[in-house]
Amino acid sequence: MADDKDVLRDVWFGRIPTCFTLYQDEITEREAEPFYLLLPRVSYLTLVTDKVKKHFHKVMRQDDVEEMWFEYEGTPLKWHYPIGVLFDLHASNTALPWSITVHFKDFPERDLLHCPSNSVIEAHFMSCIKEADALKHKGQVVNEMQKKDHKQLWMGLQNDKFDQFWAMNRKLMEYPTEEGGFRYIPFRIYQTMSDRPFIQKLFRPVSPDGHAHTLGDLLKEMFPAAIPQDDEQKKYQVIIHGIEPMLETPIQWLSEHLSHPDNFLHISIIPAPSD
Repeated sequence: MADDKDVLRDVWFGRIPTCFTLYQDEITEREAEPFYLLLPRVSYLTLVTDKVKKHFHKVMRQDDVEEMWFEYEGTPLKWHYPIGVLFDLHASNTALPWSITVHFKDFPERDLLHCPSNSVIEAHFMSCIKEADALKHKGQVVNEMQKKDHKQLWMGLQNDKFDQFWAMNRKLMEYPTEEGGFRYIPFRIYQTMSDRPFIQKLFRPVSPDGHAHTLGDLLKEMFPAAIPQDDEQKKYQVIIHGIEPMLETPIQWLSEHLSHPDNFLHISIIPAPSD
């Protein structure tokens, strides 16, 4: 793997300033002050919001507290999507801090998965890593790891330990030099305008004639409307970790450096602002 360690570090330590406020219809014993937090882009909402839960529990009767869930402007936020993806998809062009509403009642069963404990997040995270490795190396790397190695990946994410995580994750990013990249690129393309959760298909980083595929090549195949034609005005923004990478960027490089800890490249496509 090419060692652009600064890029990996910048991705890992990306933060979103966020203001959590309690939903107005929740019953409290006294006024609930908002709670401010810097959310790590690469983590999951339910993994980093214990402080939020404790803060609002203080003003509520225990009888009124059910499973905590979050929404932004009427949209329930899926905890199993990385935080950065949720922000890029729903709140990219809004002023900071990101304003999230906290609920303890009326869990939206049709929109969200339940998350009773961190072990549910760990199971989801490890399942994504195994799926990504099946695409990249036919699952060989993750299967050769021991249980403690899997635990090191999870603990690195859970405890926000960059070096601990990457000491193990770099093995998942290696490939034979002569192949020029992974077998397939693990990616997911999200859009707010679609009922489909995301687009995920097989895509190789290198063409049959040995040409390195780019982000533009991926989009041409998966979501051609995202690429402006000649003099056409840009209709969409293509966002990864809060930035719009150049369409000429090799997809293999993006997969190695801008994937989330789950080893997927999460790409958000949102309507371009009309200012």
